[in-house]
Formats: sequence, structure tokens, C-alpha cells
Amino acid sequence: MQSMEDMRDAYGEALAQIGEDPRVVVLDADLSHSNKTDIFRKKYPDRFFDVGIAEANMVGVAAGLSLTGLIPFINTFSVFAVGRVYDQIRISVCYQKANVKIVGTSAGLSDAHDGATHQSVDDVALARVLPNMTVVAPCDGIEVRKAVRAIYEHFGPVYLRIDRMPVPFVWESTENCQFKIGKANVVKEGSDVTIIASGCTVHLAVKAADLISKAGVKAEILDMHTIKPIDEEAIIRAAKKTGAFVTVEEHSVIGALGGAVAEVLGEKYPTPLERIGIKDMFGESALDWDELLKAYDITVEAIVDAAKGVLHRK
Repeated sequence: MQSMEDMRDAYGEALAQIGEDPRVVVLDADLSHSNKTDIFRKKYPDRFFDVGIAEANMVGVAAGLSLTGLIPFINTFSVFAVGRVYDQIRISVCYQKANVKIVGTSAGLSDAHDGATHQSVDDVALARVLPNMTVVAPCDGIEVRKAVRAIYEHFGPVYLRIDRMPVPFVWESTENCQFKIGKANVVKEGSDVTIIASGCTVHLAVKAADLISKAGVKAEILDMHTIKPIDEEAIIRAAKKTGAFVTVEEHSVIGALGGAVAEVLGEKYPTPLERIGIKDMFGESALDWDELLKAYDITVEAIVDAAKGVLHRK
């Protein structure tokens, strides 16, 4: 088995698989090769629609198609998938409870070369606040495949967030990865501190847990693939078990995973928490993704330091 996979490849293959259902239709905004929706297009050309650079129209068309009983998947870069079409998503999709799946690729900082205009540091927060919206951020190619199947079976608006670059596998196989919307996965058991991560940062959390174990610290890792609805039971259970938290996300620390965990802890079970992510800033251009992750302190070393720091606050 390969050690890494581009989430977009996994998405394109999974989309083509659910395309066996004639109700599934796919819309793209002139990015089908990058988004890997061209896999679906080649297999089911009569159910693929390229709207061009007209994202707002794409959302409106998808909402209308959903009202006829079809299951539209709309696709573009994550920075455009929510922010550029926010009003259309809010009224045409969420207000109507339309069965539309919004897929944002090249998420977070992963489109390093194109800079701030093409980097989504606020998309999860924007999507999460919308009534009736479900927000999912899988951690690797295996979980992407599981997520695509799950959101296809789930009725209602969904925002699926996937990165641009190859990401190391967290899960060994599809059998090893259990996926249920709204239920966190335990990647690693631990008793001293809980590290909650989503998307591409889960593998960083695993590496950090392995590193900090050399100092005798047992870190629990939760893969919080569903950011809305957040798994409150898993968070409270972890709070009672370890009494210390670190959240990790490739997104602003405001309003997304870290914010959601803080809300649960603040209201239900106050517990020390450190949040790792982008600190109220835009992205920037760089030679590669890793360079940006280091610049914004979304690293294994930062997770280790945060875990050590929060342990002193227990």
C-alpha cells in the first residue's frame, strides 16, 4: 500500500463509484481536471455539467436540481466554494434544506503558489454557522472515500473540505477506518492529554503523540472529521479522561474546530485547551505547502510544545 495519496484522487474515484446511482449529478466551475471530477465526467458525461467560472450560478442550478430528486455535487476550490457564493448557499441551499453537496478542494494553505486569494483560512467557520449545514474534513484518502459515501447517503446540505497535495495515510485500510457523520474516530489511546485534529493535520498529531511519548506523555488522538455537528460526547468523555486538550487545524483558530471544541468545553466541562491553527491572518504565497505550514506553526513541534504547555495547566 502506498504511504501517501492526493485526497483529490480519492475523491474523484469515490465520486465515480457513487455515480452508479443515476440521481447523482456533478457540477464544476472550470476546474474539473484539478478537482478530479473529470473521472466522473468520462464515465457519466450526461450527468456532468461544467458551468464555467460562474460559481453562484452553479449553486443555484444545483439547488434546483436537488428539488427534482437529484443529488448534486458541486465542485470548486474551497476558497470559492463557500466565500464567493455565500448568499446563494445560505438562501438557495441551507434555507431550503436542499440536498446539495458542496465540495471545496485545495483547502487551507495547500494552494501555496497562488497565495492568499486562493487559500481558504475561513471556509469552515463560514459554513459551520449556516443552519442545516453539515461540515466534514477527512484526514486522508481512505477517509475521503468513506466521507463521500456517507454524505451521499445523508440528506441535506454538506460542505466537504479536502486538500490539494498528497497526505500520509492515517488509516491502514477502509476496514480499519470507521466513518459516521458526527462521530469522532479514536486514532490513538492516551490518558494524559487529548489532541483533536481534523483534515490534513491528523497525521501531524499522530507524529506528535509518538514524539511526546518518549517523554512519558500518553496522548490520545481524536480524528474529528465532522466539525458540524461536533461530537460533544467524545469531547466530554476525553475531558473527563485526560483533562487537557490541544486542537490542530489548517484553518483560522476562530470559528472552526478549535472554536467548536472551546464552545463545548466552556459550556459543558471547562478544561485547559491550547489551539493550533492560523492566528487571525490571511495566507501568503510560498514555494510549497510545507513552507507555509511551518510559517504558521502548524507543525509536529508546535503540537508537542502545546501539549507540554497545557499539561502544566491541569
